[in-house]
Amino acid sequence: MEETPARLAAKPSWLLTQLAVHAHRLASDGFGEVGARGYHYRILAALDEFGAASQAELGRRGNMDRSDVVAAINELAERGFVERTPDPDDRRRNLVTLTAAGARQLRRMDHALDRAQDALLEPLQAEDRQTLTLLLARLLAHHRRE
Repeated sequence: MEETPARLAAKPSWLLTQLAVHAHRLASDGFGEVGARGYHYRILAALDEFGAASQAELGRRGNMDRSDVVAAINELAERGFVERTPDPDDRRRNLVTLTAAGARQLRRMDHALDRAQDALLEPLQAEDRQTLTLLLARLLAHHRRE
């Protein structure tokens, strides 16, 4: 295995990028074990937490491109995890709703993602995991305001 130059390995931006790639792989593998993808999780989690929503709202909440939202909702609808119905207030758009089967799939995905988090953070104690999560959330919040 090639060694990373020390000046590079000491940069938080490099470390975060390398870890993000690994975290994405772990999450993707976990979701794959339950027949799902990350976009599915974003949509199902938003529906579970906030209730029925338009495709545009789901895209904003999950930070997803419109075409990715449509494709993911189509996949979820085909599997019976969501339903689309015309919005009674605006017939030009659809409301997406979580089904009971979708709620069960979300729980399976939660478990898969929990396992991925445990694998990612394995060398850290519980307190360190909480600290890391708080620090990352603080950084993200700061940079989203910019």
